[in-house]
Amino acid sequence: MKPMTAEWVAKAEGDFAMLERESRARKNPNHDGICFHAQQCAEKYLKARLCEAGIASPRTHDLVALLEQVLPAEPPWEAHRANLAFLTDFG
Repeated sequence: MKPMTAEWVAKAEGDFAMLERESRARKNPNHDGICFHAQQCAEKYLKARLCEAGIASPRTHDLVALLEQVLPAEPPWEAHRANLAFLTDFG
């Protein structure tokens, strides 16, 4: 794994850890925060895959736009389009 890919993955996993912790909160869970970190996690994993494939990632929070760039390297990820479109609004 390329060093920059590893950085993107580490950041994505940090976002995932945050959303997991917040989703387990018994009192006043921050649902907006959970959704935001879910979007950020997906964005960073997409950018990690682009990085690993040697494809420059654009400065965008649009998960579908990132998916379009990833698809040549990961065609099966097309199945995630609807979910990524939904998450984009939380970024």
